[in-house]
Amino acid sequence: MGATMAGRARLVFGVWLVVLIALGAAAPSVFTSLAGAGWQADGSESVRVREVAEQHFGGNSSAAVQVVVHSGTETVGSPAMTQVIGEITQVFAGDDRFGPVIAPQPGTTISPDGHTGILIAGANASTDDMVRAVDDHKEALTALSDGGVEVYPTGASALWSDFNKANHDAMVKAELFSWPVTLAIMVLAFGSLVAAGLPLLLTVAGLVASAGGLVLLNQITPISVWAMNFAMMFALALGIDYALFIVARFRDALTRTADTRRAVAETMDTAGKAVVLSGITVLVSLSAVLLVPAPAVRTMAVGIMLAVVFVLAATLTLLPATLGALGKKINAGALPYAKRQQHRSPHFARWGATLHNHPWPFAVAALAVLIGLSIPVLGLKVAMPSIQVVPADAPVRQGYELVQRQLGPGAPGALQIVAPAGDAAETGRLAAATDGVAMVTPAQSSGDGSDLVMLQALPEVDPSDERMGAILDDLRERLPDQAIVGGAPAENLDLQQALDDYLPIIVGVILVLGFVLLLVALQAPLIAALGTLVSLLSTAAAFGVAKLIFQDGHGASLLGFTPQGFLDGWGPVFFFAMIFAIAMDYTVFLLATAKEHYERTEDPKAAHIDGLAHSGRVIFAAAAVMVAVFFTFALAQPLPPKEMGIILGVAVLLDALVVRLVLLPVILRLTGHGAWWSPRWLRRVLPSISFAHH
Repeated sequence: MGATMAGRARLVFGVWLVVLIALGAAAPSVFTSLAGAGWQADGSESVRVREVAEQHFGGNSSAAVQVVVHSGTETVGSPAMTQVIGEITQVFAGDDRFGPVIAPQPGTTISPDGHTGILIAGANASTDDMVRAVDDHKEALTALSDGGVEVYPTGASALWSDFNKANHDAMVKAELFSWPVTLAIMVLAFGSLVAAGLPLLLTVAGLVASAGGLVLLNQITPISVWAMNFAMMFALALGIDYALFIVARFRDALTRTADTRRAVAETMDTAGKAVVLSGITVLVSLSAVLLVPAPAVRTMAVGIMLAVVFVLAATLTLLPATLGALGKKINAGALPYAKRQQHRSPHFARWGATLHNHPWPFAVAALAVLIGLSIPVLGLKVAMPSIQVVPADAPVRQGYELVQRQLGPGAPGALQIVAPAGDAAETGRLAAATDGVAMVTPAQSSGDGSDLVMLQALPEVDPSDERMGAILDDLRERLPDQAIVGGAPAENLDLQQALDDYLPIIVGVILVLGFVLLLVALQAPLIAALGTLVSLLSTAAAFGVAKLIFQDGHGASLLGFTPQGFLDGWGPVFFFAMIFAIAMDYTVFLLATAKEHYERTEDPKAAHIDGLAHSGRVIFAAAAVMVAVFFTFALAQPLPPKEMGIILGVAVLLDALVVRLVLLPVILRLTGHGAWWSPRWLRRVLPSISFAHH
């Protein structure tokens, strides 16, 4: 395949040009067209409440837009406040995505002192369209703040609007900052400007294609805007990872042959196979996340998988074609220190020999570090993000905090109860008697003859308080069987429960599939099992560090954030898949190289030392690029990108330095021939894969 691509470079370039033009035309609209909501557990009780509210109660659901109107001098009902409320109503009137507008009501949506009122515009569209509706109108709404009257759009739709914008801006800034840092590391690793630039060009191709692909996919099913945020990061990290491995091997092949096509063929026959297996491992790990019944979580996985597919396609077609066209020009612009650089690194060869001669001290030290950092995982708490993840100057947070000051801490997170009209009195009585409920509003009839009523139960605590779960559980247990409880806090808690329920399943699926893939690739059960286990250990250590930083707050002042006392609820499921995918990526690179040398020599010492000597520099450079990319996201102001950057950055740092460059080579040393042994019956069952070039 490599020889074919190298021999038909013009055709390959032409096909990719057509693909990039076609998909690139859609790419610029990726952040405006993708979905902004989807953080829900499909099929849950809270989602049913929202659907009933939209169908029978004028859209007065968790997706409704709440507009807080406040004045220090005027009261609701005064001419100034009445005029502003009328202007807000006019903003909503021209957009059919909004349902009926409910003016502030005494005793429920007007504060006791009368200076604050909440106007509610019903949701007459999907949750994604409601977020877009807020995007379209929030500037017009906040512009109505004048003459001592303040206007703040709030509610779940407004929260996702501000939240997504803050995160998108932070991700783009981090991405732009990471490019020059990445290029500098690449130049140092390759010692050649041309060789260093190739991975970045490959990554751009993968990014443009995946962005356009997501826009087209969004026409079929809503794709979360977070999918592109993650895809950007993974395309950059993995694109560089794969290109580093291929380009380094190609430069080595050129030292043995003047025939460029032959050099490309050797490269793809060895490093190319490892890249394919690595890419499949990443895709398999992320595919397990599709089990979670939450649209935003599923489509984030889809976004990364699409980026990986395009990066993999470019690595297997565009990159060998480019290498074939460049030939020895790959070394153009070489820096003085790199002209004598060998693919077999003498530094990593000496390091491999040191590990070979003294395996036990290094094994004990590496395990002590990983186990020590993994222990805090036992105390890890997770919950859905609080209002603190939104910047303090965002209108939704200002309105949220104003409502809490005027109407009580639980006012922004009212629980909605839908019940048959015949059970209205009993439902109201039982809800009001529930511990933790501050107030229950009078039953509101549906008005469409559906024989349903809705009540609002205001909790005594902030919607993100850990006691909220107990209040919701008590309500659902005490209320009549036909009554169902929802609202924004209930949707968050139901999603968190779904994530918790699916986490063990996803971990199990990823571990089994990861082991099977390593077994197929290496045809050696012992090293496949040990490779999977050490990847699990580095993943646990990364979560241990996450607990210390984001839950306990160690280093919070240095990193510039206020700890929530927990890790964001989607983190364990999603980060586990991402970290394990990256960990297995390096495992495949190291073990594939070691197996190549074992196949040639039948000597486990040569496999161990030469495997490290030939892959160590690439793993080190790739890890440096990934850590640089991920840690730039730690500079972001919003908490989710910061969590993502630090957790993934720490994971790669631990995995590359402690696992791939210490623990796994030591395991190869201690297991000797046993690492590569396979029973005859298993060899007959598995496909024959060789990493040595013949």
